[in-house]
Amino acid sequence: MAGLSVYLVVGAATSAQAMHIAEGFLPVQWAAFWWILALPFFLFGLRSLSRITKEHPEIKLLLALVGSFTFVLSALKIPSVTGSASHPTGTGLGAILFGASVMAVLGSLVLLFQALLLAHGGLTTLGANMFSMAIAGPLIAYGVYHLLLKTGNQKLAIFIASALANLLTYIITSIQLALAFPAASGGVLAAFLKFAGIFALTQVPLAIIEGLLTVLVWNWLQEYNQKELATLNLIKN
Repeated sequence: MAGLSVYLVVGAATSAQAMHIAEGFLPVQWAAFWWILALPFFLFGLRSLSRITKEHPEIKLLLALVGSFTFVLSALKIPSVTGSASHPTGTGLGAILFGASVMAVLGSLVLLFQALLLAHGGLTTLGANMFSMAIAGPLIAYGVYHLLLKTGNQKLAIFIASALANLLTYIITSIQLALAFPAASGGVLAAFLKFAGIFALTQVPLAIIEGLLTVLVWNWLQEYNQKELATLNLIKN
């Protein structure tokens, strides 16, 4: 992703790794800015995670499943254009099950392990990646899910919430890169439109697939984890 933004802004032809901003790519001031912005969400999420595990220790396995789901999906790299890659996020499911604050912690841990074990993303850019994937994505998923739940179609709400979590993550990442590297002609807006537009070719269908996959996982949870879902007030026992 880092290489692609350089290509879009200054014309350099370099490989990219979409969504996870590469280690050392952001200018120091922007890396620090996103760290400062992301940390309060992470700390609040720790409190929420601690509370929910104390009140309902029986859901720890479900938490582990959500973390694994996010790790596996967001580690997948699907070839895109200009030598870059797109991938799912997997954060919508966790936001629906446990709320956006808990997912801020789980998503951040996933990003940390990917940076350390897979060289996917980085430590200096972890704050920016946290904000796009672990904070913004889950927030929109949680809000959209509860808004659409009023229609009475829970599975439709899950599908749309998960798909939008994926898309918003890429939109936020595009904004982050555009702010750090505005185009010489057109500034931040031009850089954002170029970066976001080039990934729309693969990311829109990928978001739809992620929404469908999340519904399939939800169906599986309904069949085998009814007690835990009832504990979280997501279904009636």
